[in-house]
Amino acid sequence: MTQRAPRPRRWLAACVLPALVAGSAWWLYQPAPTAHTDAHTDARPALASPASTGGRAPSPSTPATSTAPSLALDPPAPDDPVAARTPVSLGPEPFAGSLAGTDIDGALKANSTGELIVDLETRDFFDYFLSSVGEVAPEQALDQIRTLATTSLPPAAAEQAMTLLDQYLAYKQQALALESAPLDPARQGDPDYQQQMLRQAFTDLKRLRQSVFSPEAHAAFFGLEEAYGEYTLATLDIARRTDLSPSAKTALVAWHREQLPAPLRQTEQRLIESNQSNQQRIEIMTTASSPEQAGQQLREQGMSVEAATGVTDYLREREGFERRYQEYREALTHLQTAGLAEADLAAQRTRLLHQHFPDEQQQTWARLEMLGSKAP
Repeated sequence: MTQRAPRPRRWLAACVLPALVAGSAWWLYQPAPTAHTDAHTDARPALASPASTGGRAPSPSTPATSTAPSLALDPPAPDDPVAARTPVSLGPEPFAGSLAGTDIDGALKANSTGELIVDLETRDFFDYFLSSVGEVAPEQALDQIRTLATTSLPPAAAEQAMTLLDQYLAYKQQALALESAPLDPARQGDPDYQQQMLRQAFTDLKRLRQSVFSPEAHAAFFGLEEAYGEYTLATLDIARRTDLSPSAKTALVAWHREQLPAPLRQTEQRLIESNQSNQQRIEIMTTASSPEQAGQQLREQGMSVEAATGVTDYLREREGFERRYQEYREALTHLQTAGLAEADLAAQRTRLLHQHFPDEQQQTWARLEMLGSKAP
C-alpha cells in the first residue's frame, strides 16, 4: 500500500495564521474596517533609520542577536516630521492594470535629517507593489519601488529603503519554506496536535522575523500582527481548558484583551459588541411571533427602517416558502405511490419543483431542505 506523503504545514500559514491577525474572523456580520485605521493608526512606531550594511539573514533557528541584518534604527522624536515621501498615486496609467484607479497603499518617508522613517506604511508600500507580481515580472515591480524611492527621497533614505526591501524579500522567501514544513499525517486530525503546531508555526515565524529584521523594524512591521496572534492563541488555549468555569474563561479572555495595544483592543471590543448585537437580532428573528413584530423589535433595537423592512420582507418570503414546501413534500409523498418508472418519477419530481417554486431562489431553498431531510 502506498503511503501518502506528509502533508505540508502550509495550511497553518495560508489558512489559520491569517485568522490570527485578521481581526476576529469568526464574528458574524463583522463591520468592514476602514483601511489602515483601527488596527494601524496611532500604533505604527515611527523609526528613523541610518544606513547600515546588509547581509544574508541567519536561519530561523538563529537567536535574534546583533548578527541579524539591521538598519540600526534609532527611535525618532515623537513628532519627527515627514520631510519627503513617495506620491500617493501612480497616475492614470500604472505599470500594472490591477492597480488602475487605486491610491498607493502606504508610503516611503524620510525625516528632516534625510533618514528613512520605518513604520507599518513602509511594509504596506512594499506589499502594494509586490502584489502585482504575476501580472508583471518581479523585476518590473521592484524597479517601480526603486524608482519612486530614488526620485522621492534623499539618497540616504532611498538606500535604506532598498536595504530594508532586500531584507523583506529574504524574509518572505524563508517564510515560504517554513510554511512548507510537513505535518505528521497520523496526527493532523488531532485538535491538540493542530493547536500545538499552530503555536509552533507562530513561534517559528516570529523567530524568523527577529533573525531577519532589527528589533525596531520587526516591531514596526509585525508588532500589531503578533500582538493579535498572541491574543488569539491565548483565547484558543483558554477555550480548550476543562478546569475553568465559563465565567473564569470569560474573565481570562478579558484580561488578555486588555493587554492588546489600544487600537487592537478598541477594534476587538467593537467586534464583540457587534457580535452581541447580531446575536440579539438573530434571537428576535427566531422568536418573534410574526415578520411584522420582528421588524418592529429590530427598529426598537436601533436597526434602520430600511434594513428592518428588508428583514420583514425576507421573513414573509420564508413563511410563504415553508407553506409551499409542506405542500410540495405532500405531493412528493403521493407521487411515490403512483407506481411510475424511475425516469418518469424523476421528471414528475422536477415538474412539481417548478410548479410549487417558480422562483429560482426558492427552488434552491427547496433542494437544500431536501438534502437535510429524508424526503422521498
